[in-house]
Amino acid sequence: MENARLLEIQIERVRERSLAGSICKGRVLRVLPGMQAAFVDIGLEKAAFLPGADFFPLSADEYADATPEDAHEPPPPDAPAAEGEDGADAKRRQRVLPPIEERLQKGQDVIVQISKEPIGTKGARVTSNISLPGRYLVYLPYSGQIGVSRRIASDEERQRLREAVEAVAPDSGGIIIRTACEGVSKKEIQSDLRLLRRQWQHLSKKAESFPAPAILHQELDVILRTMRDLSAPDVTRIVVDNRRDYQRILDFIDEVMPRWRPRVELYELVEPIFERYGIEAQINKALERKVWLKSGGYIVIDHTEALTAIDVNTGRFVGKTDQHDTMLRTNLEAARVIVDQLRLRNIGGLIIIDFIDMESAEDRKAVLAALNEALKGDKARATILGLSELGLVEMTRQRTRESLTQRLCEPCPTCGERGHVKAVATTAYEVLRRVRREATMNAAVQRIELTVHPQIAAFLAQHEPAALREIERELGMPVAMRQADSGNSAEYAVLAVVAQGAAQ
Repeated sequence: MENARLLEIQIERVRERSLAGSICKGRVLRVLPGMQAAFVDIGLEKAAFLPGADFFPLSADEYADATPEDAHEPPPPDAPAAEGEDGADAKRRQRVLPPIEERLQKGQDVIVQISKEPIGTKGARVTSNISLPGRYLVYLPYSGQIGVSRRIASDEERQRLREAVEAVAPDSGGIIIRTACEGVSKKEIQSDLRLLRRQWQHLSKKAESFPAPAILHQELDVILRTMRDLSAPDVTRIVVDNRRDYQRILDFIDEVMPRWRPRVELYELVEPIFERYGIEAQINKALERKVWLKSGGYIVIDHTEALTAIDVNTGRFVGKTDQHDTMLRTNLEAARVIVDQLRLRNIGGLIIIDFIDMESAEDRKAVLAALNEALKGDKARATILGLSELGLVEMTRQRTRESLTQRLCEPCPTCGERGHVKAVATTAYEVLRRVRREATMNAAVQRIELTVHPQIAAFLAQHEPAALREIERELGMPVAMRQADSGNSAEYAVLAVVAQGAAQ
């Protein structure tokens, strides 16, 4: 959150751990010369897709010449390619590789890393360009270069960091110096590198003994991953409402970044943390098509299979001077809000923005500049292709996992799946949070009566059978649940009964 606004949300349920970043030993199922790609069995329901351009069975020097350091995920998004790439570098990186059928055969074992989660009907995307992210560095065992994040602006600091890494650089492997490395001592940097090298050695030994398919290394869960990837200048407080996770975070930062310990707080107020910070309401708004601007204008966000379309409208905003000023101010405000929404909703892929028509070239330039400026705070890589002949802004944004809508919603059965409604799982967890809220907001509450759709009741019984019992123990009161006769699965009722028997 920033200034009370929810900017990013990551959701990971224990039974659905994130796969991005996991390193696997896979077996090639099919090689497709016509697509210059292969399908690899990594142990998931669907085979993973390996593009030929992402498979490099080359020496470290050849590999460094053939691929950029950040051509894949999960190197953290604040760690772009090595500094100073010019036209010659680009041509070198784009050299023609042998056809994939000469480099891969059916039945061959390969070590790959999941760069994109399975999304919808598509399986995971994998790469052999392995990366191991640490707190300050990213170790690339098959590369051979040292790169520095472009977000580190000082030439003196860039040189200092390079020298610190080169002093203990491995004989093989590449290194990306992350933004979080800025201002960090030489000792801490070198300690991070030694830890990553030991991690790779352990992983390599597992690869020799495990039969394919097998997961050799799984990324940290969302809590510890967030701790690792936070940048010190950007974050002032980390607030945790679970004592067990609070202790896990303290143990983690004591090991890798002890200076952060004073910033971690255990939230112990009675009011639920999502209510306290207004998060629940902001999540619900992030699932709506229309987003209102403070000026009275609004944007509309629509998703299709191929792209995301965003339309800007003046709405209730009529301005104070003239039409030209109204359109420009609305577009400038919309540019900032659009980037906030891209981050919050985790929208990736091709994005088309239809700003309000502007006749002035100077105004169009100002709006594009505002869009670029707002994107500086977005850690996902984004590219603006400029204004098309139709007056549309075309851009792309890095996509490695599901959007918020994909994560929290499901196709609407009523309209033939043309729209979305809250997913059963989303509503079920919302109900559990609501029960806690109702029970803690009034000290006189004696019991909670819950009415939910049969699908919600079935989900809780199957996936969270102990959840209500745990809440009862935690709150010291009974929670009775009954099923509604009919209705929308997203509709539910939570009734808090106070000591006198009256409902609140």
